[in-house]
Amino acid sequence: MLAVVKRSGVTEQFSREKVVTGVRRACQGRPVNDDDLQQLAHRVEESIRSAGLAEIPSHEVGLAILGPLRELDGVAYLRFASVYRAFTSIEDFEKEIADLRAAMTAGDEDPMADSGTE
Repeated sequence: MLAVVKRSGVTEQFSREKVVTGVRRACQGRPVNDDDLQQLAHRVEESIRSAGLAEIPSHEVGLAILGPLRELDGVAYLRFASVYRAFTSIEDFEKEIADLRAAMTAGDEDPMADSGTE
């Protein structure tokens, strides 16, 4: 069993569905389907389990979501990251977009493609 320790100290069983629910809002209006979300949740769980710990802080679950979500959809990633990392300024968004663009250049993937902007 894998347990997640919330900030309040409450411990609950890890749930892929909670990962899906948490990411779904960031993916609204994006070309992301339920199967994509299930695969993302599976990747997150595998990543967490590979650490070999019985308990993991909820903050670590959020961090485990960021990588696969960035690969899945850049816009959804920015939405999720802005809430998760508590962006407080335009500069926070600009820095994250610059980092995302640098990652896109390093790989040949374009997570910002099909963002609806021209």
